[in-house]
Amino acid sequence: MSALSFNNKNQINWAWQVEAAAVNSESSEIRKRLMDLKKPVYLAQNGAGLGLSQEVSAQGTEAVLAFAQALNPEDLGDAAFKQQHNVKYAYHGGAMANGIASVELVIALGKAGFLCSFGAAGLVPDVIEDSIKRIQAELPNGPFAVNLIHAPAEEALERGAVERFLKLGVDTVEASAYLGLTEHIVWYRLAGLSENADGTVNIGNKVIAKVSRTEVGRRFMEPAPQKLVDKLLAQGKITPLQAELSKRVPMADDITAEADSGGHTDNRPFLTLLPTIITLRDEIQAQYNFSPALRVGAGGGIGTPEAALAAFNMGAAYIVLGSVNQACIEAGASEHTRKLLAGVEMADVTMAPAADMFEMGVKLQVVKRGSMFAMRANKLYDLYMNYDSIEAIPAAEREKIEKQIFRQNLDDVWAGTIDFFHERDPEMLARAQSSPKRKMALIFRWYLGLSSRWSNIGEKGREMDYQIWAGPSLGAFNSWVKGTYLQEYSQRKAVDVALHLLKGAAYLQRVNQLKLQGVSLEQSLLGYSPE
Repeated sequence: MSALSFNNKNQINWAWQVEAAAVNSESSEIRKRLMDLKKPVYLAQNGAGLGLSQEVSAQGTEAVLAFAQALNPEDLGDAAFKQQHNVKYAYHGGAMANGIASVELVIALGKAGFLCSFGAAGLVPDVIEDSIKRIQAELPNGPFAVNLIHAPAEEALERGAVERFLKLGVDTVEASAYLGLTEHIVWYRLAGLSENADGTVNIGNKVIAKVSRTEVGRRFMEPAPQKLVDKLLAQGKITPLQAELSKRVPMADDITAEADSGGHTDNRPFLTLLPTIITLRDEIQAQYNFSPALRVGAGGGIGTPEAALAAFNMGAAYIVLGSVNQACIEAGASEHTRKLLAGVEMADVTMAPAADMFEMGVKLQVVKRGSMFAMRANKLYDLYMNYDSIEAIPAAEREKIEKQIFRQNLDDVWAGTIDFFHERDPEMLARAQSSPKRKMALIFRWYLGLSSRWSNIGEKGREMDYQIWAGPSLGAFNSWVKGTYLQEYSQRKAVDVALHLLKGAAYLQRVNQLKLQGVSLEQSLLGYSPE
């Protein structure tokens, strides 16, 4: 049976011809030629059958029936994104908090021409500064970004992070988990504005904003709110010129439509969120006519070449991956965690309370396979909602969580919490001292905060408490690489993974081009597998 068939005679291109000797109809050779992404392929007759050639010829005797263009991984996505961020590929390694998106991950991807965000969320400013300096030493000209997470319960951390970014000359941040704009993200953005000789605005501090709601997306797509601009100007943090220039630029250069991701997520369906955010972008871009124009990328739910290609074909300027990278050897996760992640299936994730927004009821997506974190964290949140203080919790319930979750007396936990916040955020501690409810929240956040650290460092004896952020895309990735060398977690290098995803997307696009012209391919040629 032939590997190819053709059923659209109206598509024959008599202007292009190939030499009969150059047409190969062997399945293995057809795949090889489809995989040679740097060259186009041409479908033509080969005796009684059909095959592919990679060249047209003026002396050819066989008419070209269909063709697929050359398409390299670096051709995918928006050229303006690649140019502005000085990268080769429209691929962004998204931030994963507590340094899971590690210095090593950022450097590895950056050296290969990919943008990656260092996972600064949850880290104190001194650790952030040290990490940035290490990245800058290896990537003095970039590309890299640093995560800036909205921290409504710990404003000092957000402010401290921005101070370090400006001090160290960090020119790109990935803003995540924002419910609305704060003066800190506005300060970062506006402090980098200057005027070019031709009167245009130079944007020195670039912002990539992850959003899953249109109301938040709109705030990042529009200029900074005048109220916050005036406040920063009064504080002397920006100049009058920067305040004026702020009216001519959006708050972000790139908007990532964050669908069903790991960590903070609204579990939005990918197929509905991305076009909704793109439509909003089109509306706002038409209103303001920003130059360069606003771009929209896609993150959350991408773990296979099919998903990557779907995002690009739906108009995404770039794609963002996080969960998949967490299982790579460069990630700041323990070997136990990375091994566990390599076995996760799509249904092995669930929602649990977020440590940084615990009191607000915000949840994030975590792995439930091999961990009881989600169940235990949800138990703590139920207690928080049902009681006004630690003292109000029934003795039997308190004893149960002390033994099963905290593994120590809650009074001792509170003593440790005092020491922790005394260094991290004294203002937070002062507010809790006068509020039994807030004190209870901080005690419960002790467990939620440490559980992710235990996962990162591989804390022995705490494996069932590991908080591991991941979305269902990781399960899809694991299914895709099953039976290949990438099935083994110790073989997963971030650059390899990224290139295979993009190569796969390019390969599938070429297959689709042939199919749209009436070409049918045998089943073995329809998919891409890492080799």
